[in-house]
Amino acid sequence: PALEVLDVSGTGLTEMGTELLSLPCLHTLLAKNNRLGGPGSLPKGLEQAPLARSLRVLNLSGNRFSEVPPALLQLRGLRSLSLGGNRLHSIPPDIQELHSLEFLYLGGNFITAIPPELAKLPSLRYLVLCDNKIQSIPPQLAQLHSLRSLSLHNNLLTYLPREILNLVHLDELSLRGNPLVVRFVRDLTYNPPSLQELAGRTIKTRNVPYAPSDLPDSLVRYLSLASNCPNPKCGGVYFDSCVRQIKFVDFCGKYRLPLMHYLCSPECSSPFSSASQSSTSQSESDSEDEASVAAHRMQKVLLG
Repeated sequence: PALEVLDVSGTGLTEMGTELLSLPCLHTLLAKNNRLGGPGSLPKGLEQAPLARSLRVLNLSGNRFSEVPPALLQLRGLRSLSLGGNRLHSIPPDIQELHSLEFLYLGGNFITAIPPELAKLPSLRYLVLCDNKIQSIPPQLAQLHSLRSLSLHNNLLTYLPREILNLVHLDELSLRGNPLVVRFVRDLTYNPPSLQELAGRTIKTRNVPYAPSDLPDSLVRYLSLASNCPNPKCGGVYFDSCVRQIKFVDFCGKYRLPLMHYLCSPECSSPFSSASQSSTSQSESDSEDEASVAAHRMQKVLLG
């Protein structure tokens, strides 16, 4: 009855008996890499046992649970819960009842969505949701003011909500292996300008005078195709070598439209005004806000 730590990992267990309920001092239970998950895997009455108050660390990773057992959501003293490498398809909204939870590991499952209720865990510091099938992050997650580490790598994310910038204490954000990162890294591949383009840019930006009689007709036509970089702080031009970028701009004060525009280089990124010069678009102020986010807020962003 004085037992505090019990490790039965890797023993082939298919169920845990009622003897577990007679351990009032147990604060750490490790039962990973077993065959738990079927009916009767956990003893009945777990939520009423003294264990429900004493248990602080529970690791059931590497088992066969297809859902989070409801009894676990009654273990109000839990600080660390690991259910990675199971067969979970969802996170129950009642996860919000685990108010003392500081560490939650749900990686390596089949989870497709994050319930907004997850944001109601005031003490959560480490959240691991990697290797799932999550497609979006609820903006409510920004309410996890204690969060220090967020692991989302190897999911199906194509964007992050702007509210994530409010996680001011976040030190580590892992995003590798998501479409948003794959696309981001791919878009970084920028073919350097040809010597002809570099020469043409120099002529245009420095206003080097020339006459049609000075150059072959093909080069005169080439120089006439120069496009101005939309970055108002750049003033450069481009011909064939440019960088595509999507910018959301306000339209009639009601809609935000994704518009494609082209920059002369990857470094040339700044607020881009909409077609209407009189429109003080939200997109411009958004970009300025994004640029002003303090670098120390995210000390470690893992992209690859």
